[in-house]
Amino acid sequence: MKCASRVVRIATKGRGLYDVTDEVRRFVNDEAIATGLCSVFVRHTRASLVIQENADPSVLRDLERWMAHLAPEDSAAYEHDDEGPDDMPGHLRSAVTRSSETVPIAGGTLLLGTWQAIYLWEHRRAAHSREVVLTVMGEE
Repeated sequence: MKCASRVVRIATKGRGLYDVTDEVRRFVNDEAIATGLCSVFVRHTRASLVIQENADPSVLRDLERWMAHLAPEDSAAYEHDDEGPDDMPGHLRSAVTRSSETVPIAGGTLLLGTWQAIYLWEHRRAAHSREVVLTVMGEE
């Protein structure tokens, strides 16, 4: 059984969903894992991970609108605002999404569905450099 990890940096341009699937696939290929699991973990409290549709961009726009409604920027609504009006909403958005995803590997390929991609979801308005930890365990 082989186990390997890599930290990748994802540059964001501010709030939005960023497809990181190719980075994850590259890592799985580099490590030559034929069968196993790949864990993807984001090391931040105001960014998250989701597996979502990659075919219709309106899905991502609708997710953004829904999230803005669920956790709006409203300075009167939150006590915590140390880094600005998008600080606490960023924490709330991360709380209702995920900090990690696990995807099975078979035949050396991530077993994502036809229309699935792995997205880093940036919850802050400003650009950031986010660290994503990739870990694979499996057989070569």
